Amino acid sequence: MTTETKTQNLTVVKNNGIAEVHIHVNKTNAYDLDYYKELNAAIDDIRFDNDIKVAVLMSDMPKFFSAGANINFLKASEPRFKTQFCLFCNETLDKIARSPQIWIACLEGHTVGGGLEMALACDLRFMGDEAGKIGLPEITLGVLAGTGGTQRLARQVGHSKALDLNLTGETLTPQEALNIRLVDRIFPQEETRAKTLEYAEKIANSATYAASNIKLSIMNGKEMPLNVAIRYEGELQNLLFRSQDAQEGLSSFIEKREANWIGK
Repeated sequence: MTTETKTQNLTVVKNNGIAEVHIHVNKTNAYDLDYYKELNAAIDDIRFDNDIKVAVLMSDMPKFFSAGANINFLKASEPRFKTQFCLFCNETLDKIARSPQIWIACLEGHTVGGGLEMALACDLRFMGDEAGKIGLPEITLGVLAGTGGTQRLARQVGHSKALDLNLTGETLTPQEALNIRLVDRIFPQEETRAKTLEYAEKIANSATYAASNIKLSIMNGKEMPLNVAIRYEGELQNLLFRSQDAQEGLSSFIEKREANWIGK
């Protein structure tokens, strides 16, 4: 059954284990605090929904995924408010990394500033080959990318390349972004959304309990010393060995048939 929940800035469509999170703030999806409050609520709702296995963050605007924070909104805010705003954005995006669902950013338009920071918080980033530019130009405003841009980018592309991109404010083409592993896949522009949802459907129909633990092992483990991370990986594997899906996976392999995954 398909369900749809619409707020001022977001529409969430749930169907067959996948949640599509559509952004529609304005023509560039330049956001303010109200948008992030809605995104925070949508993430919480998805996290608690056991039927949802994959979430896809996408834009309903034809030329932009997101241009980041609304500059007029920031200009009119006092410094303490701006600090708390960035903190709230970071707390919201961090929930994506801790969620059991796999989050995919579907980038069909320009993805800059806070737009890229949202995409970096997702587990995977897929981009159209004519989507436009991607990067963090915050230095041109005299500030840094303060909702994870310096930290998540460094972990994604390496510290020196992240420093280079943040210092210059350079924006990249989709192919350049793929070359440095800023995005994971690029698709023909007109096929980007369909290919992204096809990928999401494949995950949603797979051994989702294993997929969730694979995500947690990688995302949490990268912040740990290797010997601790290996032990953490082992504990997650121990949980999987006891799961019904593991028993089904072994049985289906031996019996040479398709597995009937139940996600637990």
